[in-house]
Amino acid sequence: MAEVEQATVSVRVARSDAGAETTFEVERFEPMTVLDLLLAIQREQDLSIAFRFSCRVGMCGTCTVRVDGRAALACTTPVERDVRDVRLEPMAGLPVVRDLIVDMAPFWDEWARVTPYLVPRAGLDEPAVIEPDSEERRRIDPSLDCITCGACYSSCGVSASGRDFLGPAALTRAMVLVADSRDAARDERLRAVGQSDGVDRCRYIYGCSAVCPKGLDPAGAIRALRRWRLGGGP
Repeated sequence: MAEVEQATVSVRVARSDAGAETTFEVERFEPMTVLDLLLAIQREQDLSIAFRFSCRVGMCGTCTVRVDGRAALACTTPVERDVRDVRLEPMAGLPVVRDLIVDMAPFWDEWARVTPYLVPRAGLDEPAVIEPDSEERRRIDPSLDCITCGACYSSCGVSASGRDFLGPAALTRAMVLVADSRDAARDERLRAVGQSDGVDRCRYIYGCSAVCPKGLDPAGAIRALRRWRLGGGP
């Protein structure tokens, strides 16, 4: 078998220290992800480079960065064989702590405002199950698997412009719970998302839906919430 020709990838990393090195040549191997690039830089060239990661399988949502301007999970974003240059930046719309690490507090503050957990109705039978083939399940499932990675938040022009929008992740979570017949906080959530910083702040640019690593449609969830708030509920 012919030996694969070795090549390098030029990686430009946004650094919070103006004096830190920003461009690195990383030897390619196959298959390779963006996280592999960062780990290779940290291991072989610059121990001080800062980024987050944990699970390495697209489950925890901690390794989100912007790859050539687009928010993505570093651990599941491949570096294709024909790619020779990669630009890495921290998520947009959030304060930078160091290099590619951002302060997620604004994201979590908005998440908390929609009461992001089930509030069981009084007298709910145990176990209370939504039937898998029901209309209710079909409404909920397409928005259920959010991993709170923040990619949608980073890609939302409204969220990035100021702290006056709940954001696509929080609104998607609100939609899931509003649609759940087992929940007792539906009216409370609809009031929360109906405030001036709620669903009406969305401009439907669809950047959130375009980047979701789990294939969710936050813009669609926001449309549903807006419809339900105006009386066309599930």
